[in-house]
Amino acid sequence: MRQHKLALCKAHYLEWIPEQTERFIKKYEMFTHYEKVLVAVSGGKDSLALWDILVRLGYQADGLYIGLGIDGGFGYSSESHRLTQKFADERGLKLHVLDVEKEYGQPIPVLADITHRGKGRPCSVCGLTKRHVMNRIARDLGYAVLATGHNLDDEAAVLFSNTLNWAGDLLLRQGPVLPESPGLARKVKPLCRFYEREMTAYTLLRGIEYIYEECPYAVGSKTTYYKELLNQLETERPGTKLAFYTKFLEARKRGLFVEQEETRPSLTPCPNCGQPTSAPGLCSFCRLMGRVALASPDTTK
Repeated sequence: MRQHKLALCKAHYLEWIPEQTERFIKKYEMFTHYEKVLVAVSGGKDSLALWDILVRLGYQADGLYIGLGIDGGFGYSSESHRLTQKFADERGLKLHVLDVEKEYGQPIPVLADITHRGKGRPCSVCGLTKRHVMNRIARDLGYAVLATGHNLDDEAAVLFSNTLNWAGDLLLRQGPVLPESPGLARKVKPLCRFYEREMTAYTLLRGIEYIYEECPYAVGSKTTYYKELLNQLETERPGTKLAFYTKFLEARKRGLFVEQEETRPSLTPCPNCGQPTSAPGLCSFCRLMGRVALASPDTTK
């Protein structure tokens, strides 16, 4: 690992990853051993690795899988569900499963088509739905913390995008921990300082079977493009991505990005689902589902 000036054998690497994860959890005050953690698992390497690591560290960690109904010609959702369930069953872990089509009438791609959001790429509808579902399940089942498997490559690409666009509101919220607020669970990213390559090595060495294929809608995305650019920099200067992300966190901690009190949106419960929203009236997700309900029968076939 040139970025760390470190080389480890298999045994020590499988000790090093959990040790570093524990260090980051404590450093950023993510959660304690007394809190219940809900891990959002997709069947991919990062989320399954995160669940595995938290269990090895002795945390109260259960999984949540959201069936999106994305096919892509190779049964992307069905295969990711199979591998996630297999992982949980083999280890005797609790996995909560929510199928979007069964719960809301249509899979994600159809919901995007009905509401005309996405223009062939249903990512915005997918993200909105997953955020709504994850927070609802965490709230309803009494989980204090919602953990996701975002790695350093993910975080650096998002930071790169937000910096290029000077998206101040997004820069203020980006970090390892998004604190809880009334009706919203605390959101944490314990793997935020691990390279994607490091997490791939961990899953392979641990013998974790995961879905190799990316979501078919991820092809050609801006995030993928930004990752490729950052990888070029990392090849020439090992450690670039880690420095980019950690120095941003340090700068924010020193007050470079200060949220003005008067600009903070006030949150009120959505009258339909009860989740906090800054929008007047219904939250974004309930408005989305309202458009689905109003669609004609011909449109929803």
